[in-house]
Amino acid sequence: MTGNYDAIVIGTGGMGAAAARHLARRGARVLGLDRFPPPHDRGSSHGHTRLIRTAYYEHPDYVPLLLRARAAWRELEAETGRRLLFDSGVVMAGPEGCELIRGSCLAAEIHGLAVERLTAGEAAGRWPALRLPETWPVVFEAAAGHLLVEDCVRGYLDAAMRAGADLRFGVTVHGWRESGNGVVVETDAGSFTAGRLVLCPGPWAAGLLRLPDAPLTVLRKSLFWFEPAERAIHEPAALPCFACDTPAGFFYGFPALDERGVKLAEHSGGGPVADPLAVDRGIDPGERRAIETFRDAHLPRLGGRLAAHATCLYTMTPDHHFLLGLHPHHPQVAIAAGFSGHGFKFASVVGEILADLATTGRTPHPIAFLAPGRFTG
Repeated sequence: MTGNYDAIVIGTGGMGAAAARHLARRGARVLGLDRFPPPHDRGSSHGHTRLIRTAYYEHPDYVPLLLRARAAWRELEAETGRRLLFDSGVVMAGPEGCELIRGSCLAAEIHGLAVERLTAGEAAGRWPALRLPETWPVVFEAAAGHLLVEDCVRGYLDAAMRAGADLRFGVTVHGWRESGNGVVVETDAGSFTAGRLVLCPGPWAAGLLRLPDAPLTVLRKSLFWFEPAERAIHEPAALPCFACDTPAGFFYGFPALDERGVKLAEHSGGGPVADPLAVDRGIDPGERRAIETFRDAHLPRLGGRLAAHATCLYTMTPDHHFLLGLHPHHPQVAIAAGFSGHGFKFASVVGEILADLATTGRTPHPIAFLAPGRFTG
């Protein structure tokens, strides 16, 4: 049995990589374990880009966390010398009264965030690639944009190793158990002991969390890139990131950031996954039709050549909010799971929160609404 660690982090995607870095920077002896070498495409921390927004329609209580997350991403940029966060702006549109518009405006009002209200005609005049129904209200958040997801993960892993973290890849975790005031983690590379455990297991969370009252569902999601027929109007100088809450589903996308072109995906829908290791990573014809229907209706000048495709996984909680905090039955275990398809942007502050919990058992960040035990009873 190998020990002498202050904390073991299981899973080194976005959340786990950030936690390992924050813990190591505080002087903790950290072991990070992952089944795959980073940054890999088997979970939820890949696909080139992720949106980052502050006028958060999902719940206004996320806004303080987002403000800290943005600052923490800038700190990682300064530490690594890599540009990670781009304030390319985000256009949000949908029918009057839809959750996206209503919730974004509410978060902006409560927290005094700068957003701009436009008509569909004004949006089309400013961003000619977009076509929106004339009755749809539009909200533009200029202080929003995108993160380069794999670069973010690499940045945190590199920073963690520079700070002394022991990161081991190709290690499969079989389980964990309490041992006195600490934990023992069982793997195919042997057993490891530590005073604290940090669980960031992504789509493998259900088997490791020991939270039967918080059922998790894994969904398969597809990402599509289309080569623009008219590149100039689809590049970042002419098109921000965008999200549309349509009657047919919730769709989002990014301008043409590289040779693959414009990235489109559907946030709604998705098929259930029984085994994250056995996901069908081919193109689902129904998903492609839905994306192409959205494309043709709302980005009619984009063109039809599919340049690339990828598959990722959402790990969904019953209420679509995160599980973030101490385990309700095991206070030496901190949990970050169930990010429900909107968590990556928070990785920078989640790593800080997990380091707080693993070192002091508490955090100053407002995470009570995300408590892992909230579904009990």
